[in-house]
Amino acid sequence: MTTARIPSSVGVIGGGRMGAGIAQVFAAAGAMVSVVESDEAAMDAARARIAGGLAKAAERGKLAGDPADVLERVVLLGDIAELPAAAELVVEAVPERAGLKIEVLARAEAAVGERTVLASNTSSLSIAELGAALRRPEKFLGMHFFNPVPASKLVEVVTTPRTSDAVTGQVRAWVRGLDKTDVVVRDSPGFATSRLGVLLGLEAIRMLEEEVADAEAIDNAMELGYRHPMGPLRSTDLVGLDVRLAIAEYLHATLGERFAPPKLLRDKVARGELGRKTGRGFYDWT
Repeated sequence: MTTARIPSSVGVIGGGRMGAGIAQVFAAAGAMVSVVESDEAAMDAARARIAGGLAKAAERGKLAGDPADVLERVVLLGDIAELPAAAELVVEAVPERAGLKIEVLARAEAAVGERTVLASNTSSLSIAELGAALRRPEKFLGMHFFNPVPASKLVEVVTTPRTSDAVTGQVRAWVRGLDKTDVVVRDSPGFATSRLGVLLGLEAIRMLEEEVADAEAIDNAMELGYRHPMGPLRSTDLVGLDVRLAIAEYLHATLGERFAPPKLLRDKVARGELGRKTGRGFYDWT
């Protein structure tokens, strides 16, 4: 059994919903956290997300300590080059575009020390391809957190043939230090979770498209019949229909027709119905 521990210093590139959640859980566990965002407005928004998440955790009795004290362990940075060289871990949590991720990972590697572990929070892109240009690929892997990060108990640890066993063990210890459970999978399109989750979600969308049942009935069938904590359509709304479409397109290109995105999904994304973040997806969130 891997011994749980927490890195003393963590960098997070991207302060959106996922990045803010990752920063929150590491700061709450005792790490000093540096969050990189693109400009002052984005930095302010990231801080507000983290502060809001900490306040909610405290209200629910899920936070040890005062939210303000935890927030003091979070520093907002405007440039990847400002990441502390002594950071033990840097996680990129930027949008699911391979070129962007490759760029920020290369810049992060140049900014930090040789002992720093780099990780991508991608939910489906090839870890080997993202790390192909890195000088130290043995210190790179995937850490796929789930939304909402503070409440989710799982982190998918994705390894490539070049990831060292020592780094894998180190990351598993950090995951357990967050009071989460790790599953280790080898690098493959969609890994384990996205591959299964997207396939179920796409079939649920096809059923809705074919008028087999309405969204609530489909979700209730999975929640009550199979004890899923959340149905596939409600889950898609939470993740974001645009995010699910991007993953489906990548899996369609790499794994074949069973991941072809339904027309209904494409149409909703084209109309801006992206789920909870826009107020409407398969459900009305207003």
